[in-house]
Amino acid sequence: MIDDSSIARLADTLRARAAALRPGDRLPSSREIVQAHSVSPGTVSKAIAKLVAEGVVVTRPGAGAFVASPPRRHETDPSWQTVALSDRVIDEAPLTSILQQPADGVIPLTGGYLNPVLRPTKELSAAAIRAVKRPDAWSMPPRSGIPELRTWFAGETETTQNDVLIVSGGQAALTHAFRALAAPGDPLLVETPTYPGALATARTAGLRIVPVPADEQGVRPDHLAEAFARTRARVFYCQPTLQNPTGATQSLERRRQVLDIARAANAFVVEDDFARYLATTPPPPPLVALDTHGTVVHVLSLSKITAPSLRVAGLIARGPAAARLRAAQIVESFFVARPLQETALEFVSAPAWRRHRAAVAAEIDERRHILLESLHRHLPEVQTELVPKGGLHVWVRLPPALDESALVERAQRAGVLVSPGTIYHAAEPPGPWLRLTHTAASHRAELAEGVIRLARAYGGPGTGAPGASSAGRPGRRGS
Repeated sequence: MIDDSSIARLADTLRARAAALRPGDRLPSSREIVQAHSVSPGTVSKAIAKLVAEGVVVTRPGAGAFVASPPRRHETDPSWQTVALSDRVIDEAPLTSILQQPADGVIPLTGGYLNPVLRPTKELSAAAIRAVKRPDAWSMPPRSGIPELRTWFAGETETTQNDVLIVSGGQAALTHAFRALAAPGDPLLVETPTYPGALATARTAGLRIVPVPADEQGVRPDHLAEAFARTRARVFYCQPTLQNPTGATQSLERRRQVLDIARAANAFVVEDDFARYLATTPPPPPLVALDTHGTVVHVLSLSKITAPSLRVAGLIARGPAAARLRAAQIVESFFVARPLQETALEFVSAPAWRRHRAAVAAEIDERRHILLESLHRHLPEVQTELVPKGGLHVWVRLPPALDESALVERAQRAGVLVSPGTIYHAAEPPGPWLRLTHTAASHRAELAEGVIRLARAYGGPGTGAPGASSAGRPGRRGS
């Protein structure tokens, strides 16, 4: 019986010998190998066969084994694709910059999720264990989602289970909504500034983005009505609660105005309610709870308040729009994996859900206060025009003459990551801005150190930075 280890050792020896020769050179004969290495002819035969299978040698009957020529590399010329793909560009750069993980020693003041230390990792793991133990955990779920989870989302939005479709996170929900409600070339109204992921999704769908000015309460109704009249748009995308990046929250009156304007235009409002569970004071009811005409398509996601990989969201709509969204999900992705749905249901049904929300709200209050105090102390040149009542970010205005891109690059070299304001605008921005995330740092001291590093990149207080303006005052703790 031939020892496999003997074959492997001989193959290694012959492989090394072949590497020292040129293509076409002959290896020693089988008889020479038997004598040189004290192995059986069968071992030699199997070792040579192994090298032939690897493409190291080739055999010629009656002549022996020879070093194989390297395989030809067929150079691909994909230049033709430039023409074939010229209809539009998929630009992931703004999202990549937000999703990037900081290198060792670099402090993140940007990001779209809670730092791992703030996530309910143990509770989610326990929920996942309970979920996969259910008898039907790995069976196909109902196409719209498991009924209990749909009922939960309905209760959170004052709608009905039949209105809810479970989708793979907020980003997927926006993709479904934009493609289902608008056709390529159609205008899409958006607040400005707004979430870069929505802009990227809209562009990928071939929509024409029309920015609408906003103030401290979100989109301005007068400009929204004018934009609908001018463009005849049929879809408006907004974030009424703790808008990204500004942190603005629409008042109840403003929400009713938005609904009235959209209703008059026979248009849909895509309401991205990503931050409802990040509020530190109760926000007004969502637009969908005020809607009596099927105007609102509502997105309520769980990943922001829990963890990035809990890609579960409720997409809520009524009438023919709901049927189209369900059809779009089936065509694009079938359904959300049942174990993930069951895990989400287990978590939001447990006492840990309320405890986690309360803990995150308290941490947001404290971190926002630290961020604003640190900005006031170390970067009095920047302005904070709005102190959001919750959320992950603070939107700060830079002096008009400051080069935003250069500051972001200097900050990265100084060991801190920040988000440039440019990526939040669909058109030319009105000035330089930064979005600073206070929940991305691992702890409060690191957050404060991040601002110090940013100040060093800027030039520090009292350095006479060009265009320096009066300081914005920090908000009070818990405001």
